[in-house]
Amino acid sequence: MIKFIKNFRKDEDGAVTVDWVVLTAAIVGLAIAAYGAIETNATTLFNATAGAIGGQNDF
Repeated sequence: MIKFIKNFRKDEDGAVTVDWVVLTAAIVGLAIAAYGAIETNATTLFNATAGAIGGQNDF
């Protein structure tokens, strides 16, 4: 039992997996935040463009 505990403490395979999970979650979180900012600003830009085009009387 003592040998199992010593081997378990020395094993670092699971630690690498945890690091990758944390990094992946951070990247996904940043992507979601970036998408939200881009979507909001793009909608504002599209609405402003539609208003400018709609306000023109070329006929």
